[in-house]
Amino acid sequence: MRTIAWVTDSTAMIDPVFASENNIYIVPLCLIAGDEVYRENIDITAEQFYEKMRVHDRVGSSQPPIGEFIELYEQIKDKYDDIIVIHCSSELSGTYNSSLQAAEIAEVSVIGIDSKVGAFPLREMVMQGIEMQRQGKTALEIKELIDGIIQEMSFYMIPASLSQLHRSGRVSGTQLMISQLLSIHLLLRFEEGKVIVEDKIRTMKKAKLRLLDILKKDVEHIRDVCIMHANNMEGAFKLKEEIAHMAPRLQIEIASFIPVAGIHAGEGTLALAWIKNNWSAINRSALSATAHTTA
Repeated sequence: MRTIAWVTDSTAMIDPVFASENNIYIVPLCLIAGDEVYRENIDITAEQFYEKMRVHDRVGSSQPPIGEFIELYEQIKDKYDDIIVIHCSSELSGTYNSSLQAAEIAEVSVIGIDSKVGAFPLREMVMQGIEMQRQGKTALEIKELIDGIIQEMSFYMIPASLSQLHRSGRVSGTQLMISQLLSIHLLLRFEEGKVIVEDKIRTMKKAKLRLLDILKKDVEHIRDVCIMHANNMEGAFKLKEEIAHMAPRLQIEIASFIPVAGIHAGEGTLALAWIKNNWSAINRSALSATAHTTA
């Protein structure tokens, strides 16, 4: 069987121990608070960064320096038969393109996959890929299967703040002004790697009901869902209770939202993600360093 290395980034929510046991190399994105720069999940946890967001006016994120990717590829290029590169959406971050450029500079052949997302769905793509590898699939077969998973992925978000989304260009000035004047909540979703407005809703309660209606349409085709929150465990548990009441058989995971997403959507944000027809039996214990509970 050919050996495969996986290169991804810190938005994938993958537990470091699991990564080290499965030849997964995680390059961290950078988080900025004031004049300090932190490597995501290495120098600072999600919870610690959300605390800093409260006291710093200037917060942001940036892709990993290309030099880190070059150094990594130089280290691993002769150790594996194949290298699969899978990163967060190239529409929202330059991480994927930097990774491919670094591989070219390091003169290493890689198989690139733009996940068109991040967080839970990206983690599931890597997890499924590892399972396919164990089943004897080739790297190209794995890429083809993950491309199929991308088409089955759903990711929705109710941001707590539109100010950062406006600054990053993901919400227009008009949308920001109207939402502030009318206390409207936006329901956002990922589509082809971009974040778009799914709906504009007057109350948080109605926004969550709309999200549950969307989930209900897919519930017969999914086994588990992931609730992500930006330092909003109370809101995540309430959403979990509502999902469990609607679909008792679903496995429900709660995880801290990756800080890169929290920076743009604001502290208090809730998100929900699932993948249709994601039936492969995987040992999911300790999958994510940021996961809090499953049920």
